[in-house]
Amino acid sequence: MGQVIAYLAQGRIRIKSGNDTPRTLDSPYGRSVHDRSVRSQQRHAWKNEGDGFLSGQMLWGKTTAPGGPAPVLFTSLSRGMAPKQVVYSLASGSLCALCEADDLGAEERRLWNDNRRRVEHIHTCPRTGNVAFSVQHDNGTANIGVMLRGEPGFGEVTEGDSLDTAPRWTPGEERKIVYQSAGIGRNRDGHFLALGPFGIQTVNIDSAEMETLVEEPQADFLSPQIAEDGTLYYIRRPYNEHTKVKPLRALKDTLLLPFRVLYAMFAFLNFFSMRYTGKKLNTPAGTPRRELDLKQMMIWGNLVQAQKAAEDEAMDLVPSSWQLARRTGSGPEEILAKGVLAYDLVRDGSIVYSNGSAIFVRHPDGRKERLLTEGMIEQVVVIES
Repeated sequence: MGQVIAYLAQGRIRIKSGNDTPRTLDSPYGRSVHDRSVRSQQRHAWKNEGDGFLSGQMLWGKTTAPGGPAPVLFTSLSRGMAPKQVVYSLASGSLCALCEADDLGAEERRLWNDNRRRVEHIHTCPRTGNVAFSVQHDNGTANIGVMLRGEPGFGEVTEGDSLDTAPRWTPGEERKIVYQSAGIGRNRDGHFLALGPFGIQTVNIDSAEMETLVEEPQADFLSPQIAEDGTLYYIRRPYNEHTKVKPLRALKDTLLLPFRVLYAMFAFLNFFSMRYTGKKLNTPAGTPRRELDLKQMMIWGNLVQAQKAAEDEAMDLVPSSWQLARRTGSGPEEILAKGVLAYDLVRDGSIVYSNGSAIFVRHPDGRKERLLTEGMIEQVVVIES
């Protein structure tokens, strides 16, 4: 393969060119954000000094020492409009930014930044340069947003109590986006309980007309992409929320409902804390805080845990039930690979994908080849060279 592969692993963007060793993409803007955070902490360090009744922490209303400056984490990436161009999102604390880099990181431009809104799962239209992404809201919902090239700011094209994520522009229809969507279940007080199954939908950014392409009550359909020939690709996994009703289980569930509601709320908040700050809410007493837990990550609502070292360092981080599939029109579904966490399509008909521990290529004739091995890979993108 002559293409360059960019992938997201452990909050960093890594670049693999040909047979070269992967390198980490450097973001001057990200470094400046981190440097400002360090200087700010140094200026205000005296507020946290001392441990007496009238210590700095007590006077300033703080009960625990800070965990250091907020880490700068890359949260998503996309190929750009031009060859060797990369577009990516990064976050640090409450700050979120979109940046664009030419020549695989040689020159960087900041497209947008905000301290109130957070965007992820970005995708750049290769023909127009328009950027689509998911906009995360404080109430746990997410909508599809678009930033049109040459226009300031961005707008949201979906709405509702749902999680709309992973948008991709549709080839040949530059005003249509395909994405995954799951409804949010809440109790009578409006508190989050669970996500419904993810289905695949499209939306026209001009008319807001929507269409459902694939959905099943017993399955999630993730990371949809439409190829040049109209074939729909996606990752299928079982939706585990539905179980058969049994009397004893129903009684047990009723008794445990209050505790499960509290746990669900905590897990939901812990998910956002880990995703956006790299820190858990339940750090044990006496345990030093870490900027990023390198042994686990959140993927579409599932906590993916790194396994213990094994003979095969490229073991799947997700079960074999996470299957890469494709469907042409109303034809049957075809399974292409198992244990797939992320993937991207290549113009020559091959597919680059990851199981979370390695990156592989599936050639048009079905042959499988391992390209590299690395821990905690959550996104992979093929860059046109």
